[in-house]
Amino acid sequence: MGTVARRSAGPVQESALMMLRQRLTVVATVAVLAAAGLATGTAQAAAQAAAPAAAQAKHKPVKSGTLTASCSQAHLPLPDPSCTPGAYNPAVTQATIGRTICVSGWTATVRPPVSYTNALKIQQIAQYGYSDTNPADYEEDHFVPLELGGAPRDPRNLWPEPRYGNEPAQSKDSVETRLKNAVCGHKVTLDAARSAIASDWTTALSRLGL
Repeated sequence: MGTVARRSAGPVQESALMMLRQRLTVVATVAVLAAAGLATGTAQAAAQAAAPAAAQAKHKPVKSGTLTASCSQAHLPLPDPSCTPGAYNPAVTQATIGRTICVSGWTATVRPPVSYTNALKIQQIAQYGYSDTNPADYEEDHFVPLELGGAPRDPRNLWPEPRYGNEPAQSKDSVETRLKNAVCGHKVTLDAARSAIASDWTTALSRLGL
């Protein structure tokens, strides 16, 4: 039998084969890059979606409903002394009453904003375990009043005093005014007025003979 001579590929065929190999290589490379890009994009998208949720969970405020009652109502119409013992403003002393509490309008310069006292009121209503949780039924009261140099923002000097009952918050307001007038009129000392109202505001005036 005779052997069949193998033809060598011509220049045109070799060129076509080379172009085909190059195209296949390019297609494969594109596919790999696309897959990698898709995976990366998916991971980034997942991370971006998770970030706001994580941040929101981190900064989520504590609801007042989750607070447990830790202050007693047994002392009403006075606050629980373990929760609200009272606190003083160090700027107000017997020596400074002439330029602080005895100046008309002075308390307005130290009174905390409603945004602060309302938020604290809601928190403390839960801590006192009141069954009535309507903030409008309570005055966020300065136990030692600003008129006698009570601390303006200290939570130990603020509590949700009921506006209802035999001795509502409105009754204490008139006692505070009379005590301040007595101090500024030099009928009683600042310390005596503070001590009387911090002990029991319902008997403070009679204790001082006012």
